[in-house]
Amino acid sequence: MFQQFNEFLVWFDDLVWGVPLIVLILAVGIFLTIRLHGLQIRYLPKALKYMVKNEEGGEGEVTSFGALCTALSATVGTGNIVGVATAIVAGGPGALFWMWIAALFGMATKFAEGVLAIKYRVIEPDGHVLGGPFYYIENGMGIKWRWLAKVFAFFGAGVGLLGIGTFTQVNGIASAANNFFDPNNQWTVNLLGMEYSWSVVITGTIVTIFVGLVVIGGLKRIANVSQIIVPFMIVIYVLCCAIILITNAGLIPAAITEIVASAFGFRAVAGGALGAVLVAMQKGIARGIFSNEAGLGSAPIAAAAAKTNEPVRQGLVSMTGTFLDTIVVCTMTGLAIVLTGSWNIGLEGVAVTTNAFQVGLPFAPEVSSFLLMICLVFFAFTTILGWNYYGERCLEYLSNGKMKAVLTYRYLYILAVFIGPFMTVSAVWTIADIFNGLMALPNLIALMALSGVVVAETRVYVKKLKNKEVE
Repeated sequence: MFQQFNEFLVWFDDLVWGVPLIVLILAVGIFLTIRLHGLQIRYLPKALKYMVKNEEGGEGEVTSFGALCTALSATVGTGNIVGVATAIVAGGPGALFWMWIAALFGMATKFAEGVLAIKYRVIEPDGHVLGGPFYYIENGMGIKWRWLAKVFAFFGAGVGLLGIGTFTQVNGIASAANNFFDPNNQWTVNLLGMEYSWSVVITGTIVTIFVGLVVIGGLKRIANVSQIIVPFMIVIYVLCCAIILITNAGLIPAAITEIVASAFGFRAVAGGALGAVLVAMQKGIARGIFSNEAGLGSAPIAAAAAKTNEPVRQGLVSMTGTFLDTIVVCTMTGLAIVLTGSWNIGLEGVAVTTNAFQVGLPFAPEVSSFLLMICLVFFAFTTILGWNYYGERCLEYLSNGKMKAVLTYRYLYILAVFIGPFMTVSAVWTIADIFNGLMALPNLIALMALSGVVVAETRVYVKKLKNKEVE
């Protein structure tokens, strides 16, 4: 019976995250890009400036940079290390090119999400902010669409608690620590009839303690921690990848040629070019969407809390998240994998990126593995923090602001992190993946329905810029 249920979940997961949803998310990005006249390209320099320069006197709970770091804490995760490797192994180097395409249009989507998050958020008298897809659906599309907002919030709360924010992340941290400290499982302990390495038990306990210390403090503590960890972890990881590129600079032109050629099937055997292109396209676009979460509706929950009075300004800041996640971090990972040839030697998952670090970095293999492990730990830890905030805000909306329900969710979340390293039930992860896909549908409907609002707000702000009414 369980086997049949698991097979059904796998089938439904493939259906939810199949070509139709991927095409829909990409189509929304293309549609918004056309309506906004390529704003994500024209205003990227200004967006990057806004990213580090907070607005003076804006309403909200955290700075724009803090809101961005909270969103990045959830998006920049193990997918940037493991997911990119998986996409390139399955779809060839060309998958990286299609990740860039997904990011290009995803920036327009993320911009629209940021604009609507600020436009329709609710600020309580005590300064508490609640916003995101549930509020721009209810307040933007009308109260008759509140059921759709509830659907989004239900799936959003489920995603955080059931796996994307808890089980999968802490499991990844424990596995990384175990692979480095006790790869042969020489030091073990029996728990509930199962044997686990002490490295897994200790790592899981430490992570749970740190997660508890942060999330119990609420959004401001999550944002404060994210503002420190997120820039640090991105800089460390990009620096490691940059060393690989610099020490192998002569191979970069060939790697880029390989990426472009593979993207269009030029490297495929006769008769197989179209099939190769389709596989590279599907794997790359899907991985890009999974990584930067443009269109899923998670990031605008964090964006809504930003201290700003200008929706378009926050929209520009929000879209830099997609730029940093995919164009910067995923690109560095992909180039490191391609130029070291780690993608086609029979390895899978994190082993691909580990090999790229070991081959490309001018350090001992143990040092390279340790550096990657540290990056994995930080990436996964911040994802746990980010998804806790998303889940809590979704539940707050679902429960009509009942903080007891939110606190219960918070402690259940910490408990899920604690048991995460010992969870091996694939069905739980599959359900979480399904929820992740289903939460995108209400958000995409809202983005299409409210695209006129986004365009109108953007025109007003651009006019203010030209008249120098705003900086």
